[in-house]
Amino acid sequence: MQAIFLYYFCSMLQVKNLHFAYKNTPILKDISFTVNTGEHFSIIGESGSGKSTLIKLLYGTYDLNNGHIFWKNTEILGPKYNLVVGYEFMKYVSQEFDLMPFTSVSENIGAFLSNFFPEEKQARIKELLAVVELEPYANTKVKELSGGQKQRVAIARAIAKQPEIILLDEPFSHIDNFKKQSLRRSLFKYLKEKQITCIVATHDKDDVISFSDHMMVLNEAEIVANGTPKELYNHPKNELIASFFGEFNIINEQFVYANQLKVCSNSNFKAVVTKSYYKGYYFLIEALIGNNKVFFEHLNPIEMNTEVFLKIDKPA
Repeated sequence: MQAIFLYYFCSMLQVKNLHFAYKNTPILKDISFTVNTGEHFSIIGESGSGKSTLIKLLYGTYDLNNGHIFWKNTEILGPKYNLVVGYEFMKYVSQEFDLMPFTSVSENIGAFLSNFFPEEKQARIKELLAVVELEPYANTKVKELSGGQKQRVAIARAIAKQPEIILLDEPFSHIDNFKKQSLRRSLFKYLKEKQITCIVATHDKDDVISFSDHMMVLNEAEIVANGTPKELYNHPKNELIASFFGEFNIINEQFVYANQLKVCSNSNFKAVVTKSYYKGYYFLIEALIGNNKVFFEHLNPIEMNTEVFLKIDKPA
């Protein structure tokens, strides 16, 4: 039994009873969770919820007030114990990029790769350029790139030596929307294939919902939910959690997303349409049931003051 426990303990990130305050202001309180090797774990929450601070603590940027952080059999300690912050097996990509502006994208990505094997180094750089979709900019100086392109260089540089764990703080915040979708797919597919444990802090559910094994929600310095994306989506504990997944209603004390409210021929819910919002392939319809505002999705706009019947269509 002891041998099994030690193996289990050594195969994951463990955060135990973490507390952190800044100038007597609690930033994080009683934070405990585990992440298995190779998992994709997301930390979501509003601005000021403590996401970025938690990522920095996992990297060893600050000293804990209380608690422990372990990666496998190594305890993650702060600057009181480490002259140089960070660990060789762990990489951290913050919202501020530490790049070499006057050298090329390729040189930045390969900065810490060995020069003893030049062919392997160039092959590795080429592979990473493809992962972050920057092949056309291989020879471009970093100072000539946009903020989003620099962010992609920083990500590629962080995974160049294939760390065991990577910490990403708002990794797509500077990247244009038209690039985000394919970049997310490319990056997270690569990390999964290489079994690199990935922890992402974000306020945007689209960054992580399709890729996360587990999602943890922070609010006012505490964990308010921790589960799979499907569990959190289907059973949100409060309005904050539901809001991450889109427009929602509270009907009969249950959360009902706008896409789960359907127009039907007859029901107990009669609504009066007040506005239609164009959303591309559908319209978000605003309506009133009595004095209560509700939202539902519909393929076509509905004329103002039209009466419609609605039904709830959601998983049991």
